[in-house]
Amino acid sequence: MNEINIDMERCAGEGPQSALEKRLIAEYLSMKGYSTEDLVLMPEEQAKDLMQEACSYASLKLAEVESKTKFRKEIHYTG
Repeated sequence: MNEINIDMERCAGEGPQSALEKRLIAEYLSMKGYSTEDLVLMPEEQAKDLMQEACSYASLKLAEVESKTKFRKEIHYTG
């Protein structure tokens, strides 16, 4: 297992949201014109930077989804 795969596992580890997190990472890479397979072909530093950006993007999107879900539940309980 190369370092990029380790980074992917650290960023999108186990748990109920891991599949969504991995999809969000792939989405970010795609928006930048890359795939996860491309990371292996890149210089290590460039691949690491791109993965950090992708992980940040996935974390923010996941937080957005979670906050929307929580907000909707609050609306249902008060209504």
